[in-house]
Amino acid sequence: MSLSNNMNYPLELSLTKSYEENRGNIYTSPHPSISLARKNGIEDFKKIGLPTTKLEKWRTTNLSDLYKKEFTIGDNKPVFNKEINEIFHCNVHGFNTNVFALLNGWYYSPEEEQIQELDNGIIVGSINAAQKKYPELIDKYFNSLAKTDGNGLNAANAALFTDGFFIHVPDNVVSEKAIQLIKMVNRENNTMINTRNLIVLGKNSKLSFLHCDDSINQQPGFLTTNTEIFLHENASLDLYKLQNLNNNTTLVNSSCVQQKSGSDLKINVLTFNGGVIRNEFIVDLIGENANADISGMYLMDDNQHVDNQIKVIHSAPNCTSSELFKGVLDDNASGVFNGYIYVARDAQKTLAFQRNANILMKSTASIDTMPFLEIYADDVKCSHGATVGQLDNDALFYLMQRGISESNAKLLLMYAFVTEVTNKITIQPLQDSIDDMVKKRLRGDLSICEKCVLHCSTPDIPVEFEIDMSKI
Repeated sequence: MSLSNNMNYPLELSLTKSYEENRGNIYTSPHPSISLARKNGIEDFKKIGLPTTKLEKWRTTNLSDLYKKEFTIGDNKPVFNKEINEIFHCNVHGFNTNVFALLNGWYYSPEEEQIQELDNGIIVGSINAAQKKYPELIDKYFNSLAKTDGNGLNAANAALFTDGFFIHVPDNVVSEKAIQLIKMVNRENNTMINTRNLIVLGKNSKLSFLHCDDSINQQPGFLTTNTEIFLHENASLDLYKLQNLNNNTTLVNSSCVQQKSGSDLKINVLTFNGGVIRNEFIVDLIGENANADISGMYLMDDNQHVDNQIKVIHSAPNCTSSELFKGVLDDNASGVFNGYIYVARDAQKTLAFQRNANILMKSTASIDTMPFLEIYADDVKCSHGATVGQLDNDALFYLMQRGISESNAKLLLMYAFVTEVTNKITIQPLQDSIDDMVKKRLRGDLSICEKCVLHCSTPDIPVEFEIDMSKI
């Protein structure tokens, strides 16, 4: 019997049944370390079950209604009969990327192109294909960071992932083009999709990676993603996560990062839509002079729920980290921010900062914010803070006195509030597109559609506020 309840949820039974029925085909792995991870994952899942509000980390995110639903699991493999842009066109103007896709949990490409080596030596493709072609990399890295840790969804993901994305950047390689992953869901029935990603950056390497989670239709879905990221000495990764899912979809996104000396990590999580979205990041700075900059923005309304769980571990001295998460919540939307900074005993000269700021547009919106520091070194500079409030009435009055309507004045203040996060995007064409998406979302114009949300911004039809900014 699972620990999640006194009785098994239908989803628990479906997950166990899917593994037992399909371990001879869908969940078969040619690599022993992955086979072991699957076996251990299902055993852990049977012991601990699905996470509920009885667990401290889940007390503010309740998925019990979701667990009662019936989902198709595993049987989602698409036939490659169309090019990516025929299904889902994504275009950020002036932003040159290598585009790859996952469709319904499977790498979407012709069979002969499931994994490839780019001209600069970067290996990219299906994690299933990587098991066969690059077993030495799988042996060295796979499942060494991602742990169950009492989380039944992570255990289920380890056992039941269908496919995922693999990136290996060799030593001393600087990628001139960003890599973009479009993770699409397009099913006519309720679908649970489990994917696994592995990203490895060698010494002195550099990469920008854009990860988009998008729905093509309004069909309910349950998505779990588990990502392991390794940054070797002096490696640099800019990771952008764009989340624009329908209101019937739940996404649980778990990422574990290990940083060696001199490495630099920048993460920007941009959440525009989704029924329930939970982002978990565990970043461990194990080498001196490593830096992690983690930012997030969430714009939620209706009955949407967003939960950001961030843990930064300072294991080595002379490292820096910063966390900045800002959100605007309207209607009956709810949010959670749980920021945890851990400084080990030998991690002297640590600089660690954390801030969460929120605007509640209505009294029915809510946020549960929990910044936390745990420090065992004595020569450190650490701080944390959280604010929850409404729009500044004085600023609102100031704008309206200059002939700006109340609705546009509110829009301007909300836009100015979140740009502290969007301004951290270092790729200008991407920042411009994100700014346009923010404006559309705040006006209520942005929702999931048959085109990638990034296609909403075109040079011919810019998104502008209908006011004279020169009067401000």
